[in-house]
Amino acid sequence: MTMLWSGLALGAVYVLVAIGYNIVFVSSNTFNFAQAQLMMVGTFVAYTGLVTLELPVLVVAVMATVTVMILAAVEEMVAIRPVADHQNQLVTTLGAATLLNGATQLIWGSEPLAVPFFGSNDPITILGGRTYPVEIALLVLSIVLVIGLGQLSKRTMTGLALMGVSEDREAAMLRGVNVRRIAMGAFAFSGALAGVLGLFVGPKTFAVATLGAALALKGFVALAIGGFGSLPGALIGGLTVGLVESFTALWAGSQYSNIAVFVVLIVILMVKPAGLFGTVKERVV
Repeated sequence: MTMLWSGLALGAVYVLVAIGYNIVFVSSNTFNFAQAQLMMVGTFVAYTGLVTLELPVLVVAVMATVTVMILAAVEEMVAIRPVADHQNQLVTTLGAATLLNGATQLIWGSEPLAVPFFGSNDPITILGGRTYPVEIALLVLSIVLVIGLGQLSKRTMTGLALMGVSEDREAAMLRGVNVRRIAMGAFAFSGALAGVLGLFVGPKTFAVATLGAALALKGFVALAIGGFGSLPGALIGGLTVGLVESFTALWAGSQYSNIAVFVVLIVILMVKPAGLFGTVKERVV
C-alpha cells in the first residue's frame, strides 16, 4: 500500500500538469509546452516566499499565483498571439519553456531546493500504507480540480463559451464570443493555477531547474493516454503513469520505469488512438 500511495501522489502531480495542458488546448487548440515550466516557477516562488522571505503561506500563495499568471499572460502575447499556425506555436511555446528553464537556473541555481509543506510533515498510515499529508493533498487536489473544472465548463457561461470555441472557433465568433479574450483568460488561469499548485508540488518534487522538463514529458504522456481535451482522461492518464512508474521501479528497477510508461502508452494508443477518453472527429471531404 505504501508504494500505491506513492504512485498515486506522483501520478497526481502529472494530473495537475495535464489539467493545465487541457485548459489551454481547449481554449486555443494549442499545446503549451511551457505549462510544466510555469509550475516549476511556482515551486521556486514558493521556496523564496516560505524559506528566504519567511512570509505567511497565504501571502506566498498570492505571490506565486500572480507571478506565474503574469508569466503565462506574457507568453500568450509573445509566443501565441503573433503566430497564426498551430504547428509554429508548438515551436514558440517550446522556446518559452527553454527560456524559463534557463532563467530559473540563473536566478535560483541548479541545486534542488527543499520546499517545506505548510501542513504536517509527519508520515501517516492509511489502509496499511505509509504516506505523507502533502501526497494526500496532491491526490485530493487533482480529483477536486477535475470535478470542479468539469462542472464549471458545463454550468457557467464562460465554460460554455470555452467549449464552444473548442468545438468550432469561427462559429463561436459569429455567436459573439470574444475568442481572443477567452484564449488570454485561459492562459492566465492555467498560469495562476500552476503558480498556486507550486506550494503543493514543490514539497513532493523539490524546486529544481530540471523539474519542468521531467513534468512536461510525463504530463504529455498522461494527456495522450487519457485523451486530449478530456479532464477525466487527464486524471486517469496521470494516475496510470504514476502507478506504472512506481511499481516498475519497485519490481524491475527505476531504470526501467520510463520504458514501462511508454510501453503502456503505445499499447493504449494502438487500441484507442485518441486516448481512453478522447474522441475522433470525422469530416466529410
